[in-house]
Amino acid sequence: MFDLLLIYLALGVLAGTTAGLLGLGGGAVIVPVLYMVFSAQGVSADLVMHMAIGTSLATIIFTSITSTYTHHQQRAVQWQLVRSLLPAIVLGIVAGSFLADQLNSVTLRVFFGLFELLIAAQMFFTLIPPSQQIKQKQWLYTLAGSVTGVISALLGIGGGSVMVPFLHWSGVNMRKAIATSAACGFPIGLFGALSFILLGQGDNQQQPWSLGYIYLPALLGILLTSIVSARLSARLAHRLPLPLLKKIFAIVLALVGLKMIFG
Repeated sequence: MFDLLLIYLALGVLAGTTAGLLGLGGGAVIVPVLYMVFSAQGVSADLVMHMAIGTSLATIIFTSITSTYTHHQQRAVQWQLVRSLLPAIVLGIVAGSFLADQLNSVTLRVFFGLFELLIAAQMFFTLIPPSQQIKQKQWLYTLAGSVTGVISALLGIGGGSVMVPFLHWSGVNMRKAIATSAACGFPIGLFGALSFILLGQGDNQQQPWSLGYIYLPALLGILLTSIVSARLSARLAHRLPLPLLKKIFAIVLALVGLKMIFG
C-alpha cells in the first residue's frame, strides 16, 4: 500500500505540473498511469478505465482552482470567454459522462490513445495555426464548449488539449489561452466527477474505498502534491520557453498514446 501511495504522490506532482504549465488539467498523464496501477491492483477489466477517468476528473477540480488563481493573479484569464463557454461545457460533460458509462474499457482505452496521438501531433507541429481574423461568435463557443465537454468526459481530461488550440486558433494569445483553459477545468472536473459518482453507484463490481467511479485513496494521494505543484508551475509558465516545453511534452504524449492503444 505504501508503494501505491508513493506512486499517487509522484503522479500528483506530474499532474499539477502539466496543469499549471500547459493548461492540460493533468488528465493526459493521470489516466494512463491510473489505468496501469488499477490494472495491477486487480480492478475489474470492465471498470478500470471508468475508474481512471472518474478519479482523474475529480483531481481536476482542485488542480484547476490553484492554477486558475495563479493565472488570475497574472491577469491572464479571459473571464468573458469562460462565461461564454460555460453552459456548453456543462452540457457536454454531462452528456459525455453518460456516453462513457455505456462504453467498455477497451474502447475507452483505444480512444484515449488515439486522442493522445492527435494532441501530440498538434502540439509538436502546430497543425492548427493561430488566426487573428476569426470573429468571436457565440455559436462557435457553444460548439467548442460542447465538444470539449464530451471529449473531457470520455477521456478524463481537463479540456486543455482541445480548448487551448481552439482559443489560440481564434486569436487568443497562447499564455492567455492556457490560463483561460485552466479556468474551464473547474466546471469540467466538478460536473464530470459528480456524473461519474452517480453513474458508478449501481455497479456491483465497485471497488472498496471508492465513490462511484472515483477511487478515493488515489484521489487523496494525487491531491496532496498536485495542488502545490500546479500553483508553482503556473507561475513558471510565464517565464519558461513554452514552445520547447510543448515539443517535449508532445513526445511524451505520443509514447503514452501508443502504449494505451496497444495495451
